[in-house]
Amino acid sequence: MSRHRTHRADGNQGEIVSALRATGCSVLCLSQVGNGCPDLLIGRSGVMLLLEIKLPSSEPTGEQLVWHAEHDGFKIAVAHSVDEAIEAVNRTVRRSKTA
Repeated sequence: MSRHRTHRADGNQGEIVSALRATGCSVLCLSQVGNGCPDLLIGRSGVMLLLEIKLPSSEPTGEQLVWHAEHDGFKIAVAHSVDEAIEAVNRTVRRSKTA
């Protein structure tokens, strides 16, 4: 029998979601999916990015790292702050335009 664990969003997730939306991103919160899935699905300029939100003092868990490795075709980034989240989106959009 599979056990579902409720995932808690990191305390800075609300601030990051608000900031991303203010820059024109669409944001879908996935933090309740659990099982290592990143917290946010972000879209901007026709590009999608999965974003793992972490508190400044933490890093992705082993389960999250496994999920990232098993989904290597996805664009995935980790952000500890609003600035890191916005930079991850900007970097992903820039790379897609040069590809």
